[in-house]
Amino acid sequence: MATGPRYKVAFRRRREGRTNYYTRRKLLRSGELRAVVRRSNKNVMIQFEEFGMGGDKVVVSATSRELAKYGWDKSCSSIPAAYLTGYLAGKKAVKEGIEYAVLDIGMQNPKHGGVLFATVAGMCDAGLEVPHGEGVLPEEDRLNGQHMDEGIAALVDSVKSKMEAE
Repeated sequence: MATGPRYKVAFRRRREGRTNYYTRRKLLRSGELRAVVRRSNKNVMIQFEEFGMGGDKVVVSATSRELAKYGWDKSCSSIPAAYLTGYLAGKKAVKEGIEYAVLDIGMQNPKHGGVLFATVAGMCDAGLEVPHGEGVLPEEDRLNGQHMDEGIAALVDSVKSKMEAE
């Protein structure tokens, strides 16, 4: 390991591979509200954050665990669950007066038509403007869960209608 007065240790989160500070700086300099999407093996979490010198401030948040109160009893990490979580987060954001957000997926590996972009489809369907490229969103039958089971499409529609009723 290098030593001496000119040696500089990288930030801890950079050493752990958790933060790309170059990308984060570009996102923060834009001054736009960020839609931060994080995915685990069991859940999907979406937070709308704005930058502050003392730390980022969470304006609106939604997780896939909240879908249970709308009648969702399937996997919380699937594409339909991610779509519904994005839809819920988008509805909450629109109620707070948010119209535009920039997607922040952090160091996650994006795949076209995957879970991360299913959340974007949900946010856009809820009336939020989130810039995204052509062809990255999942197909409609995957958002409805027809690739998993025939009964999930009806469940997705019922959960979505319950969210609209609120």
